[in-house]
Amino acid sequence: MSDSERGEVLIGLPADAFSVLCERLPRAEGFDDAMDLAEHFRQTVLGDGLMTVNRVHAASERDVLLQRIWSSRPHAYPVGGTKLKSMTNWTRQLLLRGELFIGEGLGALEDVFDDVQLIASMGLRAVMNVPLVRQDGSCFATFNVLGTRERWTSGDQIVIRLLAELMRPQAAGYLANMEASPRSQQKAISTHL
Repeated sequence: MSDSERGEVLIGLPADAFSVLCERLPRAEGFDDAMDLAEHFRQTVLGDGLMTVNRVHAASERDVLLQRIWSSRPHAYPVGGTKLKSMTNWTRQLLLRGELFIGEGLGALEDVFDDVQLIASMGLRAVMNVPLVRQDGSCFATFNVLGTRERWTSGDQIVIRLLAELMRPQAAGYLANMEASPRSQQKAISTHL
């Protein structure tokens, strides 16, 4: 089958980085180790940026409480921190309907994020929020990548979505263990940022 019969080739992955991810991910010793591998791959393929994973902690008709469970820049975005997000087009799209959100340029980031000044100070200009969904389509967490480029290429988008899908079972397992621990519930509520 020719390339034209298979469709457009959108991504070219560095073979070494891809091999390392494929070899090490099944042997990752927990969620943090798996995310560190994903972050190394993201940096190799996409360059400087920020990657976080937020769990959907609680939702009401008015707002959604998110808790950060992993961060590539914990000094700026600490693990355990929470954000109370009011119902907006972004929250309904990403968290309620479980649909991908792509924001490109500072204007798009300003429309969605209260902390756009911190984001801009790190040189970040674009975001992809990928919903991590259960089999029933409900969003249990978000996989978030911010980059220094103004726009994501089609190849960038595919890489981010593939990474998110690779991390979905890791995040689900981590959250299942976290939710089984009553102490983690108290910590989540007391760490609101």
